[in-house]
Amino acid sequence: MTKQENPLGYEKISKLLRGFAIPSIIAMVVSSLYNIVDQIFIGQGVGYLGNAATNVSYPLTTICLAIALLIGIGSASRFSLHLGAGEKEDAARVVGNGISMMVVFGIIYAIVIEIFLDPLLTVFGATAEIMPYAKEYTRIIALGMPFLIVTNGMSNLARADGSPKYSMTCMLIGAVINTILDPIFIFVFHLGVAGAAWATIIGQFCSFIAAVLYIRKFKSVEIKGKDIRLIPKECGKTASLGMSNSLNQLAITFVQIVLNNSLTFYGADSAYGMEIPLAACGIVMKTNAILLAFVIGISQGSQPIIGFNYGAKQYGRVRQTYKLAIGANLAISAVGFILFQFFPYQIISLFGTGDQLYFEFAVRFMRIFLFMVIANGVQVISSNFFSAIGKPVKGLVLSMTRQVIFLIPFILILPLFMGLDGILYAGPAADTIAFITTVILIRREMRQMKKLQQQNLETDH
Repeated sequence: MTKQENPLGYEKISKLLRGFAIPSIIAMVVSSLYNIVDQIFIGQGVGYLGNAATNVSYPLTTICLAIALLIGIGSASRFSLHLGAGEKEDAARVVGNGISMMVVFGIIYAIVIEIFLDPLLTVFGATAEIMPYAKEYTRIIALGMPFLIVTNGMSNLARADGSPKYSMTCMLIGAVINTILDPIFIFVFHLGVAGAAWATIIGQFCSFIAAVLYIRKFKSVEIKGKDIRLIPKECGKTASLGMSNSLNQLAITFVQIVLNNSLTFYGADSAYGMEIPLAACGIVMKTNAILLAFVIGISQGSQPIIGFNYGAKQYGRVRQTYKLAIGANLAISAVGFILFQFFPYQIISLFGTGDQLYFEFAVRFMRIFLFMVIANGVQVISSNFFSAIGKPVKGLVLSMTRQVIFLIPFILILPLFMGLDGILYAGPAADTIAFITTVILIRREMRQMKKLQQQNLETDH
């Protein structure tokens, strides 16, 4: 399929972005909401120890998703670039290698969790009281890690192949089945946290089956048996393009650990105590995750369009796609900003009740920490943009700016002068500097692309 035949090369950009981004947004938002619903069921059926157990094991899922992004985004970016350049055999080889990586990495990761379960849960904060619940839950959850990696990886490849709705369906199947089975296993069969874990695994397995069936449905290339094998050189190239998204996912986990410890440390010396800042942080982060799901959905939807057209040297279409993605993101982020600044009390009330001190701190946390939320999406979309055009180092630098390079130092330094408030102001301070860094890198890239576009026009004439 050449660039003339593939809709990615000639279809109107706004129509393409709608077609790719909307299914991706739906899948991401449902995933975020289903995590929240999961917590509600466990909290009501098992109690706070059950919720604590799932929270303690959650970093293992985050690491699993980081592996899935490393392989999935890396494979999808390379697949799009090869398709745009008309290199169908190379594109098929990338897919086959990617599938092999997903399976191998998934099995190794599950084995590592089972062997080192106790020390891992201890590092993530399991106390003696929580440990039995956490072990019961995580031993089962670990079995589904290979399914989760394959589903997420294949979902990215299906989207890059021009099947965004199939990609969305794969993600939705598991979320819907899990949400149906959760209350049945917890309240009807009284299986406790194990019931929640089995519901998750069954959902993941059904998504996995749907994802694997897509191997025979590829539209742009034919995947043959000889393509499905591990090639070390290919693995390195794939990992390099998926690295920025993967490390961003890991950075979120790292930031959460630093944030939690700082809030309890400085909260102990404040009127709020240790528990209120920790509880408020959890709610603010979960709420922001829903807005981020929209932004990531737009970002993932733009990736195949950008990658294909960059590979096809249609730089005008690449720049147009990026600008449209940024515009859509700013509109959605503006709605998020209005909600977080003017309706924080109403949002926090959805997660349950608390005393006056709790609401006072939670409202301040949401307003201050998320004040620059309108600029966040620009960094997320730009980071993914660099991966999509085969420039992983720039993507990696951008993905690390907010989470690691700026936010963690601010969380550690500002409270020394401002106490607990310093942690709140670390958010907008990091967002502002990350935004400025992004604008500088993107403007340089866009100027370079304009030159390449001009050279192409001169060559054609």
